[in-house]
Amino acid sequence: MIIVDRPEALVVGYAVRTTNAAEADPARAQLPGLWTRAGAPGAFAHVPGRIDENLYAVLTDYESDHNGAYTQVVGVAVRTAARLPEGMVAVRVPGVPALLFEARGPMPGALVDVWQQVWSHTESGGAPARAFTTDVEIHHPDGVDLFVATLPSFGEPSGPPAQVQAAPA
Repeated sequence: MIIVDRPEALVVGYAVRTTNAAEADPARAQLPGLWTRAGAPGAFAHVPGRIDENLYAVLTDYESDHNGAYTQVVGVAVRTAARLPEGMVAVRVPGVPALLFEARGPMPGALVDVWQQVWSHTESGGAPARAFTTDVEIHHPDGVDLFVATLPSFGEPSGPPAQVQAAPA
C-alpha cells in the first residue's frame, strides 16, 4: 500500500445501497446482482463519452464506517454525464489523497484479500486513517487497483464526498 493523489473521475453506472453484513448473507447480498448486470455484454454500450475500457466500482455515501451502509456504483468512466441512460446514475469522484492497494491474481479472491487488508488497517487504527468519503476500484486486464480515500494529517475529511445523480425519471 502506498499513498497517492487519486485523480478526479466521473463514473456512470448502476447503483445499490448495501452493507458489508448484508453482503455476507447470500439471501440479502445485492452486489453479485449488480456485478452481473454491469458485466453483461453491452451493458454500457449506450453510455456516451467513455474514456477507457475499465470497469469502475465507486463506494460512497458511507453512513459511518465499514460497518454501516454505503452506496456502490459499478460503471464506466466518462467525460461528461449530460444524458444518463435509463436506470443509471452518475457519480463524481473527487481527486484526493488515497491509499493504493493492488489486487492481482484470481478474482474475486484477490480483491477480497485486498479489502481484508483495508479492514485490518482500519480496525488497527493504522495511519493514515480512512476518510469514508469515496473509494474506487478500477478493474482492468491486469487486476484491480483500489484507491481508499484518507484523512489528511490534521483530521479533516479529504475532499468533498462524491455526488450521485440519479437518472431522470
